Amino acid sequence: MYFIVVGGGTVGLHLAKELVGDGHEVVVIEHDTERAQQIADDLEDDVVMEGDGCEATVLKKAGATRANMLLAVTGDDPTNLAACQVAKQLFGVGRTLARINEPKLEEIFQKLHVDATVSATSAIMAQIEQDLPMHPLLLLLKLKATGLEIVEVQIPEDSRIVGEPLNRISLPYQSMIALIVGEHGAARVPSAETILHAGDEVVALTLHENEELLREALTAPPTSSSEPSR
Repeated sequence: MYFIVVGGGTVGLHLAKELVGDGHEVVVIEHDTERAQQIADDLEDDVVMEGDGCEATVLKKAGATRANMLLAVTGDDPTNLAACQVAKQLFGVGRTLARINEPKLEEIFQKLHVDATVSATSAIMAQIEQDLPMHPLLLLLKLKATGLEIVEVQIPEDSRIVGEPLNRISLPYQSMIALIVGEHGAARVPSAETILHAGDEVVALTLHENEELLREALTAPPTSSSEPSR
């Protein structure tokens, strides 16, 4: 396969090395002259091209018309987005991937048809989120172009749904529980009568905008009754 890597920083250099080592054809586009020379010394001259990876003339010279994938991994989010859009719209590159430094921009990149995004912040949070009580809902997968997500949440001991069957739990619109992983890792596809227990790992499907509602439905404690006695 032929890869164009936009950005010759630490990430871009290591990506290029790995891809070349796997037998792929790679060109790294780096705008800084000194950095481009360093990469050329580390790899080979024909793997490096000095220029702006956002410019159509540079991408054309790099062979974007035959590239299988463009990886935009600079430290600047607008640059990564522009490189992906030019590659996709002008040269029909089959797949684009952008590094995102500001996680809040991830949804914008996806709406602008960047095929895949990678955020170091989001990746680290995904690893620790399930251990943080304030973040009980863990994103597993986004289903492209549907607005749907597959998420995981562990049912806390004080959740109001502990001991309740699924058919008595009110879930938000377009949400469903697809899998329950119980004690000792035993997984089961639930039915309407399946009882939820504290500590169950629930895999659910939901809309992105309903994440908080789903979190509330599965983890909130019982509402206290404060009716005065008669």
